[in-house]
Amino acid sequence: MRISVIGTGYVGLVTGTCLAETGNEVVCVDINKQKVQKMRNGEVPIYEPHLDVLFDRNIKAGRLTFSTSLEEGLEHGEIIFLALPTPEDEDGSADLSYVLGVADDIGKRITEYKVIVDKSTVPVGTAEKVQEVIAKNAKCDFDVVSNPEFLREGFAVDDFLKPERIVVGSSSQRATELMEKLYKPFVRSGNPIIIMDEKSAELTKYAANSFLAAKITFMNEIANYCEKVGADVDKVRRGMGTDSRIGKRFLFPGIGYGGSCFPKDVKALHKSGKDVDYDFQILDSVIKVNQKQKTALLPKIKTYFDNDLDDKTFAVWGLAFKPETDDIREAPALYLIDELLNAGAKVKAFDPEAMDNVKRKYEDRIQFSKTMYEALDNTDALIICTEWSIFRTPDFKKIKDSLKENVIFDGRNLYDISDVEKEGVSYFSIGRKDIIL
Repeated sequence: MRISVIGTGYVGLVTGTCLAETGNEVVCVDINKQKVQKMRNGEVPIYEPHLDVLFDRNIKAGRLTFSTSLEEGLEHGEIIFLALPTPEDEDGSADLSYVLGVADDIGKRITEYKVIVDKSTVPVGTAEKVQEVIAKNAKCDFDVVSNPEFLREGFAVDDFLKPERIVVGSSSQRATELMEKLYKPFVRSGNPIIIMDEKSAELTKYAANSFLAAKITFMNEIANYCEKVGADVDKVRRGMGTDSRIGKRFLFPGIGYGGSCFPKDVKALHKSGKDVDYDFQILDSVIKVNQKQKTALLPKIKTYFDNDLDDKTFAVWGLAFKPETDDIREAPALYLIDELLNAGAKVKAFDPEAMDNVKRKYEDRIQFSKTMYEALDNTDALIICTEWSIFRTPDFKKIKDSLKENVIFDGRNLYDISDVEKEGVSYFSIGRKDIIL
């Protein structure tokens, strides 16, 4: 099939590349000329495991091409995916200006039947708005479909190629049949393509992300309570997770969630509720608790250093909001770094993939290290903010030999309490007892 993807951000590029992998002819369109040229030269603009292999293979096969011309994309594709930014507005709502702006251009340019697919995460009723905007100028038939993505950064290629489910919001039989044909190769193992109305499909994405954010936030609340009463959140988590009604996933406490999806989507659903006089009280709490949780290590750090961080130097392991990505949007590490700098401290940071992005934010206000152990040199303490695999089995002797204070503040509970105690390191984590030597 002939597919066009408008927008080559995280979702658009993964979508276009994976659709090309199943034999479709895909044109990806972006207004950024420099970015398009780099992609034509085989350079992947984002870090995502395994994407580079598919990207290179499909470019060489001629199934994946790039353009700055919307007109070219519209002429090529029988199905047009809109994978455009929907950034958070000042009031928490999703900014639809990019989506509706392109929809207006589409209406002026299409000359034959097209299926327009909202792939971006958008509020309930967006497909209806896109339909109306295109219809103002379109002189041919078209359909607008909602097809939300459920891609996890760090696992996006596998999530796309082997989806747990595919949600399609469509009131058109013609469009539905085309979407089912397109996605048939991805559900050969029997996972469902769920057809529903457009509004329900739009809400499904927001509901799923908000529920997961609430689950994480609940466990962070439990962890904070554990610290007050002397319980161990790891034991509580295991006790809860074996209940099939609850499940094991998203029960790991830490210093809050970040990224491009959960923070924005929770706020957008919360604001959408207000727009129809509905108060999502649980989401209001999720937002407030998560914001505070991002700096949950700070009181522990201040207490340990007698509320004097001036001229102290901290090593920070992990800058991305989660492992296996270079995405730093709403990353808890950045909130904690800001607080440390405001308190007069210095920061030496290391992350396997995200340092270039963080350099653009902080420039020379913090130091960046080539290795995780280099970051420890001449520092007072280690702070862990992202659960990269390389941090899970460190050389504790190197840590002790490098740190002035021989103390670790772990925002992701990477180590067993008993193991750290044997290593002779003071250790502060989330929802568990402190080890003070």
